Amino acid sequence: MAKVKVTQIRSIIDRPKRQKDTMVALGLRRINHSVIKEVTPQIMGMIAKVAHLVVTETAVD
Repeated sequence: MAKVKVTQIRSIIDRPKRQKDTMVALGLRRINHSVIKEVTPQIMGMIAKVAHLVVTETAVD
Protein backbone atom coordinates (compact mmCIF):
# COMPACT_ATOMS: atom_id res chain seq x y z
CA MET A 1 0.00 0.00 0.00
CA ALA A 2 1.26 3.48 -0.82
CA LYS A 3 2.19 5.81 2.01
CA VAL A 4 2.25 9.57 2.35
CA LYS A 5 4.29 11.71 4.75
CA VAL A 6 2.29 14.63 6.15
CA THR A 7 4.09 17.51 7.89
CA GLN A 8 2.39 20.39 9.70
CA ILE A 9 3.82 23.71 8.51
CA ARG A 10 1.32 26.22 9.90
CA SER A 11 -0.28 26.77 13.28
CA ILE A 12 -3.83 25.70 14.08
CA ILE A 13 -4.38 28.72 16.33
CA ASP A 14 -7.39 30.74 15.12
CA ARG A 15 -8.60 27.90 12.90
CA PRO A 16 -12.12 26.44 12.99
CA LYS A 17 -12.67 23.55 15.40
CA ARG A 18 -13.28 21.21 12.48
CA GLN A 19 -9.78 21.86 11.10
CA LYS A 20 -8.22 21.47 14.56
CA ASP A 21 -10.01 18.14 15.00
CA THR A 22 -8.81 16.98 11.58
CA MET A 23 -5.20 17.79 12.47
CA VAL A 24 -5.52 15.84 15.73
CA ALA A 25 -7.10 12.92 13.87
CA LEU A 26 -4.15 12.90 11.47
CA GLY A 27 -1.84 12.70 14.50
CA LEU A 28 -0.21 16.10 14.01
CA ARG A 29 0.64 17.91 17.24
CA ARG A 30 2.93 20.85 16.45
CA ILE A 31 4.65 22.71 13.63
CA ASN A 32 7.27 20.58 11.82
CA HIS A 33 5.76 17.37 13.25
CA SER A 34 5.44 14.62 10.64
CA VAL A 35 3.43 11.42 10.42
CA ILE A 36 3.36 8.68 7.81
CA LYS A 37 -0.09 7.44 6.80
CA GLU A 38 -1.32 4.87 4.31
CA VAL A 39 -3.06 6.38 1.31
CA THR A 40 -6.80 5.80 1.63
CA PRO A 41 -9.70 7.92 0.40
CA GLN A 42 -10.45 8.92 4.01
CA ILE A 43 -6.89 10.09 4.73
CA MET A 44 -6.64 11.94 1.41
CA GLY A 45 -9.93 13.71 2.18
CA MET A 46 -8.62 14.77 5.58
CA ILE A 47 -5.41 16.06 4.00
CA ALA A 48 -7.43 18.01 1.42
CA LYS A 49 -9.40 19.77 4.19
CA VAL A 50 -6.22 21.04 5.86
CA ALA A 51 -3.98 21.32 2.78
CA HIS A 52 -3.19 24.95 3.62
CA LEU A 53 -1.70 23.86 6.97
CA VAL A 54 0.35 20.85 5.85
CA VAL A 55 2.78 19.72 3.19
CA THR A 56 2.69 16.18 1.80
CA GLU A 57 5.23 13.97 0.07
CA THR A 58 5.33 10.33 -0.87
CA ALA A 59 6.97 8.24 1.82
CA VAL A 60 9.64 5.73 0.93
CA ASP A 61 8.95 2.59 2.89
